[in-house]
Amino acid sequence: MLLPATDPAAIEQAAQRLAAGALLGLPTETVYGLAADADNASAVQRIFAAKGRPSEHPLIVHLASGAGTQGWRAGVEHYARELPPFALALMQAFWPGPLTLILPRRPFVATSAAGGQDSIGLRCPAHPLAQALLAAAQAHGVRGVAAPSANRFGRVSPTTAQHVAQEFADLSDDELLILDGGACPVGIESTIVDCTRSQPVLLRPGVLTPAQLQAACGLALQVRDAGAPRASGTLESHYAPRARVRLMSAPQLQAALDLLGPAADQVAVYARAPLRPAPGLRLRRMPDDAAAAAQALFATLRELDATGVRLIWVETPPAGPAWDGVRDRLQRAAA
Repeated sequence: MLLPATDPAAIEQAAQRLAAGALLGLPTETVYGLAADADNASAVQRIFAAKGRPSEHPLIVHLASGAGTQGWRAGVEHYARELPPFALALMQAFWPGPLTLILPRRPFVATSAAGGQDSIGLRCPAHPLAQALLAAAQAHGVRGVAAPSANRFGRVSPTTAQHVAQEFADLSDDELLILDGGACPVGIESTIVDCTRSQPVLLRPGVLTPAQLQAACGLALQVRDAGAPRASGTLESHYAPRARVRLMSAPQLQAALDLLGPAADQVAVYARAPLRPAPGLRLRRMPDDAAAAAQALFATLRELDATGVRLIWVETPPAGPAWDGVRDRLQRAAA
């Protein structure tokens, strides 16, 4: 069941459902999440079952911002046993916002949501509807909300409530309520930084650049290594539509299009460069601005996939940190 944000009773109804152990489609500024009470193990297991997600693959816990400049501090202290100074600096700079931090987890807290690891991913989302829901849920005893992207495991993330409804059309209204907060303004998942060691380690790029993160915390951002904890969205193959995705340069795209012939109706193209399309080709233009491209990425992949094409050819994003998040999602979609 879709509940519009304009419904004055929607937030309270959704908060009560969360407190009762039900699932919720939750809008955030990044993508829609499939949400449940992070401290309710049976509710968290419903997330894993609905998504078809392995139970050892950890979820991100979303926290209310609360009152004051560090209103999220109580939530952090509930889930994390340590808060390094550089992690606190990142929170102060970017929360609420599209940044997830991996922290050492308190024993016996949110074990299912953490995928059994001794660390936990925490985020304070910036979407006003998400924050209203998190605050209302707190009043019902929900300390944090586990909310991976609201899609089947490994598939394209949802950026509208309608995407969530399409993904989980087999779930009844009693099993899943969806808060409709419109299209997500960021459009790709949060940046993830591991803060369980002495220096920050980038696990997943997003719209926040390494330079922004380093400036905020005063430490060099390290590259992911074998010692990194498991984290959401870091598998080699992820964010994939049913059609096969292939990344190509603009000249490679044009050369391939010139050879298509009657097979063009089985191919869709998403590109920034002006191209000579083959007859019957489905062609969408990628924005030149990285933030706009991120916001449109998943919705465009879903739209093209829904046409039934077998192949989606995408122009490789430009080099540079502003495009790292978009490039990361496309590389995983094509893996």
